[in-house]
Amino acid sequence: MQLDVRIPMGLLFLLLGSILVVYGLISDPVIYTQHSLGQNVNLVWGSIFVVFGAAMLLLSRRKKE
Repeated sequence: MQLDVRIPMGLLFLLLGSILVVYGLISDPVIYTQHSLGQNVNLVWGSIFVVFGAAMLLLSRRKKE
């Protein structure tokens, strides 16, 4: 049995993305207005990581069928 690289990669991005999304939701909005031009970078990139991780897991699952 071979390990599909998409499974650990998908789990990694899903976990890191979830952490970034939670941190982006609970952090103080004043930080973003002072440092990142008013954009919640953690929320945006966390969402991208979650979507990418979910896509990797979906693709690895689809191949097995």
